[in-house]
Amino acid sequence: MKYLSLFSGIGGFELGIQQAYDNRELLQGKTTEDLSANSTNTKERQTRATCIGYSEVDKYAIQIYEKHFNHKNYGDITTIIPSTLPSFDLLVGGFPCQSFSIAGKRKGFTDTRGTLFFEIARIVREKQPRLLLLENVKGLLSHDKGRTFYTIISTLDELGYDCQWQVLNSKNFGVPQNRERVFIVGHLRGTSRPKVFPITETGKKVKKVNQARLRCLYDGNFQSKRVYGKDGLSPTIPTACGGQHIPFLLDEAEIRRLTPTECERLQGFPDGWTEGVSDTQRYKTLGNAVTVNVIREIAKRLL
Repeated sequence: MKYLSLFSGIGGFELGIQQAYDNRELLQGKTTEDLSANSTNTKERQTRATCIGYSEVDKYAIQIYEKHFNHKNYGDITTIIPSTLPSFDLLVGGFPCQSFSIAGKRKGFTDTRGTLFFEIARIVREKQPRLLLLENVKGLLSHDKGRTFYTIISTLDELGYDCQWQVLNSKNFGVPQNRERVFIVGHLRGTSRPKVFPITETGKKVKKVNQARLRCLYDGNFQSKRVYGKDGLSPTIPTACGGQHIPFLLDEAEIRRLTPTECERLQGFPDGWTEGVSDTQRYKTLGNAVTVNVIREIAKRLL
């Protein structure tokens, strides 16, 4: 399967797809030694899931991405000429969500970031890939009384795609982070339709934090300024935060901010995935990333 990755960030879609393929190989009788016989890292590993290229503009995200993958960067999505792209079967992307998030001003399509969805539509119109996998915040469903989401689904329908979608929470996929995101799968009419949703969230759930260990550092509204016990559930790692709103943890007698490595784990990335840039940029790029575990489960059903 060949795929194009848009708004790629630090490669959460790519890693999740890779892990899904590895899982399929294991189910077919191959061992982990077989999978890593010629390579010890994602960048060098051969795979039947071939990324024809990605689109990202943040220089720090690109630096992290290119540490792990050898894919061509097509740069700013607004400058991509679809006819110059190779053919591909799947388009994936977590298009900018700040326009629709409850943490933002919810300007939606009046915000230039919101209109970037139509850049996806522009590429889809010409290339007509068989499958689409898009991700955004849960607030997309309710924004402007549902009209924004209706516009997105209607646009995909006009382009020839039937869609299915579901809100999934990262906490139900093996990471202790309360992170709700809507995932949209589109399939081109006249092609085989994989049944992806609903995914029953039967993953191991982490018990809620003991309220007796919860303190507020100040009387503001930021959820991230609360202090959480380490046996509890982390709130959503905020997007574009740069570290200032990262949750605080009560660890023994110490109150401290979650480390970049802990945030990597909350997003399903291997330890050290974002090393090589400042902690501020590590926090920011992880907040903007998709949870790898969730992408892996969806990709398993798309294969």
